[in-house]
Amino acid sequence: MAEQPRPSWDFGRFFETLNYFDAIPIVSSLQNMFFGSPPPPPPQLQANLVFDFRSPTEQMRDLWGALDDVVMGGVSQSGTQLLPEGLAFTGYVSTANSGGFASVRTRNFEPPLDLSAYSGIELRVKGDGQRYKFFLRDGAGWDTVAYAHSFDTTNGDWVTVQIPFAEMKAVQRARVVQRSPISAERIYSLQLMLSKFEYDRQLNPHFAAGPFQLVVESVKVY
Repeated sequence: MAEQPRPSWDFGRFFETLNYFDAIPIVSSLQNMFFGSPPPPPPQLQANLVFDFRSPTEQMRDLWGALDDVVMGGVSQSGTQLLPEGLAFTGYVSTANSGGFASVRTRNFEPPLDLSAYSGIELRVKGDGQRYKFFLRDGAGWDTVAYAHSFDTTNGDWVTVQIPFAEMKAVQRARVVQRSPISAERIYSLQLMLSKFEYDRQLNPHFAAGPFQLVVESVKVY
């Protein structure tokens, strides 16, 4: 049997991803200088809602962008679409080229979001039976330590997921690291991910390569 061709890596998408998230300092500085592209302000909490995707604003449309395994040479692709029932995080995950994750992340807030008065995050989601991850970051850097929580979904059913800040794992590139608990008074970004890995190179037990969909109705604090 002939060997299957290796999927080609998309350098253009790689560059666009880093540029969107201001991960290339010189490009970001030039854009800010000539085109005025300041970091987005944090969402304004109303009745404990961080995001109510059933009532989208222009800010919501500009905040969320895809961050897939193209940054590591992979070929997975994802994106978001605002539907009447919420934000649809959809795409296709491939394990080709040693890849295996797709995600969407907010651009960094400036100033960061202060959630120190609360105990955790609550997600209202409808998934496809796979296990997803939710991340927060309390540092402004592109590749800073993130705080993660995995959650399971039921195919086609709405579920409420509560994520205590105190139980989030400090991770860097899916490896657990020793860090103090998250500094909830300075949250710079939020992220949702589907990955073939759980933590420390363990495989996600509820992962299947191929198409996926997670609809997020809201992100709240409690």
